[in-house]
Amino acid sequence: MNSFIVSFHQEDNVDSMTIQKLNEEDFEKATVGGTRHLFELDTNIGFFVFFDAADEDGEISYMVLQYEEDNEDPIACYSFELKDFYEFMALYLNDMEFAEEADTDEEEEEYGPIHHLAHLMHHIAEAGKAIKE
Repeated sequence: MNSFIVSFHQEDNVDSMTIQKLNEEDFEKATVGGTRHLFELDTNIGFFVFFDAADEDGEISYMVLQYEEDNEDPIACYSFELKDFYEFMALYLNDMEFAEEADTDEEEEEYGPIHHLAHLMHHIAEAGKAIKE
């Protein structure tokens, strides 16, 4: 497991995050107690699956799997601190409310919470590319 720090743009209004990139062995250890799928995000940079998992001691991890195009195997697995993972969940849930309020007749989508989440994941995926598993 390799840790790295992602710093975001000032206008992103998100503090820097310390993230762990897990290899297959780390993933197996972190999920041996089971996983719980929370939500998914399909973007132009990949497909992200957000979930939590328990290890053999019941310690909970908050993770995201990243997939590219038609690849069945994830290209990366990231583990986050709860406070950072909560930020992702809040954006996802806020988008549900935002989408209900948005006028569906508009041709161009307004930048909303789900776009912001995709933007944050772009920063994380770009920074994660340089990290060896």
